[in-house]
Amino acid sequence: MIRKHFAGFAASALALAVSAQAFAGTVTTDGADIVVKTKGGLEVATADKAFGFKVGGRLQADYSRFDGLYTDNGETADAAYFRRAFLEISGVAYTDWAYAINYDFSHNAGSSDDGYFDEASIAYNGFAPASIKVGRFDPEFGLEKATSSKWVTAQERNAVYDLIDWANGHQNGMGIQASSMLGSSGYASAGLFAKDNNDTDGDSVKQFNLRGVFAPLHEAGNVLHIGANFARRDVSDSVVDARFRSRLGMRGVETLGGNDAGPNGNRPVLGGVNNSAAGTYEDDTAWGLEAAWATGPFSLQGEYIQRDLQADADTVEDIESDGFYVQAAYTLTGEARDYKLGKFDKIKPANNQIGAWELFYRYDSMTVEDDNIVTATATREVGDAEAKVHNLGVNWYANEAVKISGVYVKAETDKVTNLNGDDDGDGFVLRAQYVF
Repeated sequence: MIRKHFAGFAASALALAVSAQAFAGTVTTDGADIVVKTKGGLEVATADKAFGFKVGGRLQADYSRFDGLYTDNGETADAAYFRRAFLEISGVAYTDWAYAINYDFSHNAGSSDDGYFDEASIAYNGFAPASIKVGRFDPEFGLEKATSSKWVTAQERNAVYDLIDWANGHQNGMGIQASSMLGSSGYASAGLFAKDNNDTDGDSVKQFNLRGVFAPLHEAGNVLHIGANFARRDVSDSVVDARFRSRLGMRGVETLGGNDAGPNGNRPVLGGVNNSAAGTYEDDTAWGLEAAWATGPFSLQGEYIQRDLQADADTVEDIESDGFYVQAAYTLTGEARDYKLGKFDKIKPANNQIGAWELFYRYDSMTVEDDNIVTATATREVGDAEAKVHNLGVNWYANEAVKISGVYVKAETDKVTNLNGDDDGDGFVLRAQYVF
């Protein structure tokens, strides 16, 4: 029912956007003058900015082809799917109140029971520079996560994030977060979230997040950024998915929104098990460091992340993991990547005839220590599991709305294989993106 009503609302909003561009006329109002903008979606606001709304969205269509470790039998498979198909509605009311509703028609966010919402939140900004936000949204953890999926350099964020998907994913929960700018060079946020996973009493799993950023240089093409993150959740007395697993940069092995590799897709499990019994684990903690530097068209960034899943039962051991990524990017046409305090943003082409061309390389590395594994299986040997991923790609920003991307991905593992015994695999991903 939610999907039916929301689809009707979305259709009405799109019709309004189209009609606004098709007709011109006189607009009257009982208050301040109204300003209408149609570049990059539809935006309507009063001249004093006390009220307004914007309708926009993003469409990301992907095609990938991969083999080796990425499939159970090692043979080549492919996937064609919508990575994201968002309708985004946001606005402001009475100057200090703001809202955002992002609905994913590709169904890669949310669920059928909770609605396919990437975000549905209300914020109060009357305590500027502080802001208080409530609703469904991703907890803050990490530099790449803070950067919009529209403008992250590679199609998929670093593989190490897969090990802490609970730390920076909303998982259909609700939360409250306070954030604030600290002068012109600092940013901090703190959030408390109730996830939809419950303990044996029906009490939701609680999670606490902290993020702090210091950026003494914070202009496009002149960035020096450092930050720290912390997240902790209580999983005592809860049945929990304790798998440490990763797609290793290849979303097509298992995704929604279209075709994937199906039963032959391999999403390696580096440690842990699914649906561990209540009382097996107690605390789940993650912390991370982030840093970035940019000068002109060149940027360098990286993050280090560590996670510790603490055992609560005498019969099991803690599971620990850590990992990092390092990424270098260079814009051949000379443009600098935009930066807003705490995150990178888009590249705006200087010439829409040729667009902006960017080359990048990213190296991901992770290790999982699970001493509960004492007997080898068909896909996991005893000992610490390791995975490394090389990403080499190019982005073409044809204009501010269209981005075409391609990346070659090479993964290698130790102590982990597919059913065929392969411990490496490679493939490529192509993406066409339109943002409005």
